[in-house]
Amino acid sequence: MSGTLYIVGTPIGNLGDITYRAVETLKKVSLVACEDTRVTRKLLNHFEIKVPTISYNAHANDAHTNKIIDTLLGGEDVALVSDAGMPTISDPGVMLVHLVYQKNEELEDKIKVESIPGPTALSSAISLSGISASNFTFLGFLPHKKGRQTILKKVAESDDTHVFYESPHRLVKALESLVEYNPDRYVVVAKELTKIHEQVVRGTSQEVLNYFTENEDRVRGEFVVLTGEKLR
Repeated sequence: MSGTLYIVGTPIGNLGDITYRAVETLKKVSLVACEDTRVTRKLLNHFEIKVPTISYNAHANDAHTNKIIDTLLGGEDVALVSDAGMPTISDPGVMLVHLVYQKNEELEDKIKVESIPGPTALSSAISLSGISASNFTFLGFLPHKKGRQTILKKVAESDDTHVFYESPHRLVKALESLVEYNPDRYVVVAKELTKIHEQVVRGTSQEVLNYFTENEDRVRGEFVVLTGEKLR
């Protein structure tokens, strides 16, 4: 019998947010596939989990992929985690899941794929935003160059809710673009979610840009940017 690939959500900051089920799953698998073994090892050590890890990221080679697949085909279970949050959401782990399903097309005893839900920056930011998200478009990380301005123009001019991730190095530039296309677009920026320096900044694109240009020390950490209609 083939093993199970568990897609395990891990904390996005506060380690207390991990679920009992996630801890128990990580304890029982034979291998943990992760973006950065050093980051995941800190999490495993915190919960006294002594399971071998293997790196699986955007630069994963065939040897690592084959080892993970062979482990599953040998009847052992593997957990897939990201550095923070739910794997496969703006995360290279989606390719491993795809490859497992692809492999299953050849198998009689198929590899089972099971999700162990956990936190995501996406859902946490939406819950804090005060913006309606009954319908929204998630853009993940915006491209660095090609197509970036086209996307930001569409986001700025749309009445619909859009959500994207941004790095501290590009946050101000993204806000400047939103201001250029629509200075009155309602924007919420959530940073360092579940961590000590968690913060939510709300206002027009111009107001939010002004805040971060006047408080350069706050342009640190990980950001989720939301645009949409202000509730009335």
